[in-house]
Amino acid sequence: MLFYQPDSGYRYNSDSLFLYNFISSFKPRGRMLDVGAGSGVVGLLVARDNPKVELSAVEKQDVFTFLAQKNAEVNQIPYTLHQCDFLDYKDEKGFDYIVSNPPFYHEGASRSSDKMVHTARYNVHLPLEKFISKAAALLRSQGHFIFCYDAQQFSLLCAAIENAKLRVVDVQFVHSKRDRKASIVLIHARKNSKSLMKVWPPFFAFEGESYSPEAAAIYTKARTHTLRCQI
Repeated sequence: MLFYQPDSGYRYNSDSLFLYNFISSFKPRGRMLDVGAGSGVVGLLVARDNPKVELSAVEKQDVFTFLAQKNAEVNQIPYTLHQCDFLDYKDEKGFDYIVSNPPFYHEGASRSSDKMVHTARYNVHLPLEKFISKAAALLRSQGHFIFCYDAQQFSLLCAAIENAKLRVVDVQFVHSKRDRKASIVLIHARKNSKSLMKVWPPFFAFEGESYSPEAAAIYTKARTHTLRCQI
């Protein structure tokens, strides 16, 4: 699958591919919204592998709205893209699935001076509580909210999800290596669910200096090819 990406600035990384794989494990179908789509990689990969998904996306940066639309066209995936801030987005029908690799670095993290990178990475541009509350409001009953976030903020995530009247039903922590702390957490929450939380086995991206078999399998499954372009 071909993806055009910026020659400089923010580009998708392994977090997006691990999230795509996590989302696909639930065999999504119906209306799906990709929040903060960037170049479109998460939503487009999910839609490619799950043809019963009806994909829409929200992205506010000009460069990424252009690239996401281009990537949908070259890969022949039906796509409805809205250029706006997610917190200003309106929809009357509701979504069966909302997915996102949002900006999740907190205020204390070292900041990038690049505006594109800063907007894509730091949650000052999409505060945690507002992000989750907005997603909850857009979900249909029994709808699914699947996203990744900074693992250090897991307790804050659970509190915000509970406050939004959602239920965390699946969690997986992602580590770069077995002796490293978790870097991100993959979360599956649902609306009007009474299920208890399932904590999945930890995911390790590397074994030594090579990808773990699990990570390598995801890269093989994704089959992505990147073309960097100047815009």
